[in-house]
Amino acid sequence: MAKPRRSNDWGFPRWRSYDSSREAVAQRECDRHGCAEAGLCPAPKSPNSPDRWYFCQVHAAEYNKGWDYFEGLDKEQRDERARAERQESAGYAEASHYGWSGSGDGSRSADEMRALEVLEAEPDADFAAIKKAYRVKAKEVHPDVKPGDADAAQQFQKLQVAYEVLRAAEDRREWRG
Repeated sequence: MAKPRRSNDWGFPRWRSYDSSREAVAQRECDRHGCAEAGLCPAPKSPNSPDRWYFCQVHAAEYNKGWDYFEGLDKEQRDERARAERQESAGYAEASHYGWSGSGDGSRSADEMRALEVLEAEPDADFAAIKKAYRVKAKEVHPDVKPGDADAAQQFQKLQVAYEVLRAAEDRREWRG
C-alpha cells in the first residue's frame, strides 16, 4: 500500500491560500489570428466601446504603433490636453534623489553622471582623475588659447559647470564622512 502524501496546507504557517486549487488555470490566448501566445495586454476594439482585444506583447505593440493620442484635435486643444496631463501628473513627478540613472552603485547622482560625460571621464573615476580630465579639456578650449571663438567659449563654460557640480559633490562626500 502506497504511503499517502501530506498536503501543503497542514500546520502553521499555511503554505497556500485557503481557496486555492491545484488544477490548471486556463490562460487567454492572443486575439491575433494564428498566435498562440498568452493574451495579457488589453486593447480597445473601438474608441467608445467597452469591448477589448487581448494581445501578446508583440501584437499589442504592433496594434498601438500608429496610435495618436491627439488625433482629431486642433493645436489649441492639443496644447490644452497636454497641459492638463502635465498638471494631473505633476504630483507623481519623481524626486531627483530617487532617480535610477546613477553610477550603478548609487553613489553618483544623475547630474554628476552628466558632468562626467561632459568631461569624458569614467563613471567610477576618483576626484583626482576628474580634476586632471577637467584641466586637459579646459586647456584645449580656454578663451585665452582660442580668443574670439564662441564655440570654444561655450564649451569652456560647460566644462566649468560640470567641474563645479563634481567638486560640490566631492565636498559633500568629504563633509558627510
